[in-house]
Amino acid sequence: MLETERLILRPPGMQDLDAFCAFASDAATMTHLGGVQARSQVWRALTSMAGAWHLEGFAMFSVIEKASGRWIGRLGPWMPADWPGTEVGWGLLREFEGKGYAAEGATAAMDWAFDTLGWTEIIHTIAPTNHASIRLAERLGARHRGPGRLPAPYGDLPVDIWGQTREEWRARRR
Repeated sequence: MLETERLILRPPGMQDLDAFCAFASDAATMTHLGGVQARSQVWRALTSMAGAWHLEGFAMFSVIEKASGRWIGRLGPWMPADWPGTEVGWGLLREFEGKGYAAEGATAAMDWAFDTLGWTEIIHTIAPTNHASIRLAERLGARHRGPGRLPAPYGDLPVDIWGQTREEWRARRR
C-alpha cells in the first residue's frame, strides 16, 4: 500500500468490483481503453490484477480518495505477457479527472516501481488521440518514443509509447 497526500493506493479487491464496473461502463472513459466492458469482463480484469499481485508482486493499484474513502480508479505498474515494456498506466472515474489525482498517484507508483521493483525504465502506452494522457505523460517527464503495438486482444488499437529511464526520472525529481 502506498499513501500520498490525497490518495491511498492499494492492491485491488472484490470490494472494488462495483466501482470498477462503473468505470468500465462509461463510454467516454473507456474510449482509449478498449471500449465499454460488461460486468463479466470487468470481473476478469479485476481478478487478473489481483492475481498479478499474488503471482508477480505488482499490478495496478486501486486508487482510493482519502477524503471520501471512494474507489476512484486504477493506476500503477502493469506488464502482462508480451507487453511492450514495463508500464505505469492510469485511469480514473471521469468525475475525478482534472484534479491532479492521476499525476499524484502515477508519481508515487513510478517511485515505487523504480525503487522497489528495480525497474530501469517506465513506459506509458497511450492512444494517439488521448490528449489528456499525453499531457500527463509529458508532465511526468516522458518522451514520445513512437508507435507501439499491444498484444492480443488489443493488437489493433493504435498506441504510442511514451517513456523514460530511471536516471531521467530521478534527475527530474531532484
